[in-house]
Amino acid sequence: MNASSSPPAVELTGITKRFPGVVANHDIHLSVRKGTVHAVVGENGAGKSTLMKILYGMQKPDEGTIAVDGEQVSLADPGDAIARGIGMVHQHFMLADNLTVLENTVLGGEKLHGIGAKARARIREISDTYGLGIRPDAYVEDLGVADRQRVEILKVLYRGARTLILDEPTAVLVPQEVDALFANLRELKAEGLTVIFISHKLGEVLSVADDITVIRRGTTVASVEPADVTARQLAELMVGAELPSPETRESTVTDTPMLRVEGLTLTENGGVDGARTVLDGITFTIRKGEVLGLAGVEGNGQTELIQALIGTRRPDGGTITLADEDVTAWPTRRRREGGVGYIPEDRHRHGLLLEAPLWENRILGHVTESPNSRGVWLDIKAARADTERIVAEYDVRTPGIDVTAASLSGGNQQKLIVGREMSHHPRLLIAAHPTRGVDVGAQAQIWDQIRAARRDGLAVLLISADLDELIGLSDTLRVMYRGRLVADADPATITPEALGSAMTGAASGRLADETADETPDETADGARGAGRDGGEDR
Repeated sequence: MNASSSPPAVELTGITKRFPGVVANHDIHLSVRKGTVHAVVGENGAGKSTLMKILYGMQKPDEGTIAVDGEQVSLADPGDAIARGIGMVHQHFMLADNLTVLENTVLGGEKLHGIGAKARARIREISDTYGLGIRPDAYVEDLGVADRQRVEILKVLYRGARTLILDEPTAVLVPQEVDALFANLRELKAEGLTVIFISHKLGEVLSVADDITVIRRGTTVASVEPADVTARQLAELMVGAELPSPETRESTVTDTPMLRVEGLTLTENGGVDGARTVLDGITFTIRKGEVLGLAGVEGNGQTELIQALIGTRRPDGGTITLADEDVTAWPTRRRREGGVGYIPEDRHRHGLLLEAPLWENRILGHVTESPNSRGVWLDIKAARADTERIVAEYDVRTPGIDVTAASLSGGNQQKLIVGREMSHHPRLLIAAHPTRGVDVGAQAQIWDQIRAARRDGLAVLLISADLDELIGLSDTLRVMYRGRLVADADPATITPEALGSAMTGAASGRLADETADETPDETADGARGAGRDGGEDR
């Protein structure tokens, strides 16, 4: 069918949505041609997520109309959207780890093809048609993040979706996985499906989209074709400013070690026979004024390393030294009071109380420290005043400090967390995905804060899936694979592609020049061993 002569797959006209104290969407117009990839870009808080929730029936618009295949519809809930052929893959995956791919797929859709042989056959058929490479009987907990995403795509296709909404689908993927996803999207498009793609990564948008709609401050400001714009022009449409760069020009690295980790080992289940080793002899040093970037596909031990450093998991072996003190046995609170700042990888689960007001969230993790407390008593007045300062200094866009954290956009939630942590002048900052799901404006502010603190002698452990961010901000780069540090690289010469290759276990040792921190045999053996273990998911 000729897409141009048929009605749009989806058409939103005059959509307006208000929440207390904020207009999330105002007079939005969006027309998505059938059989195309349509990108929706904009800052955090611009209204993209609200708009997609309206299209998926999760929220009702206050004004405006929705048409699907040329027919005006009212979507009361996601069930209505699914019945109309609209499916959504959320940024935070909605999968049960302890179930198989098949079980996750049929959950809630048991009436479609049952839960046995017919369902398995349908899953294989969809997987083959769109090149998804799905194994129905694999357990989700054994899958890498790219495979989990393909399962999410399969779930919505299984329910008969003809229009897919993908929310930030590349946020957690390495370059090779992004290429594979885009190949999947082109396959979907070739089969006549329509994809609406929300992203902050403008280069990716330009490479995969047929059409681009830009949303700024809650309303549509432009609809463009990729051939007609550059990433810089797109950024200016989004934020009215130039595209920021994470590049760090001057070195501030000193000779003073701030964090020394030696021989850190951690096994699941406390080392019971057959338990998986999640940290295997991790050794590194971060000096004052240095950003150590840690690259790796998620699930290779980064989370457990963070937990060991922050004190929420006790390692089986090895030592952690902060400045000149052995902190291996210190509880989390003492580490925090000793100058360890922490930007968690999942802000909703570990960084915020979503239903609590902003001033209470400002106190989180720093209950015993000034200005939050005086002696054994909380100082609410001082904490509130300091929250006002953070909101102003870090440009947290909010109607006030008494609104809940849940009412803020993701970028503003992240700026509040960064402001909270930087306000205690940490000596060591553990920054896990500090700009994930954050627009280019907020991204630039967070990078500036990290650079400024680094100039003042802060030591930073930076863990990120954004390889440009890792390369741009880091003074030193290490690659983590299957619980080991398998490679290191010079940020000045490494490419995202070479780094991505090492992250999948395909390269090891020194990536940028001939010298290596580890002996070549040890590193190569580690990577070979890791490769043997690691072929399963890919």
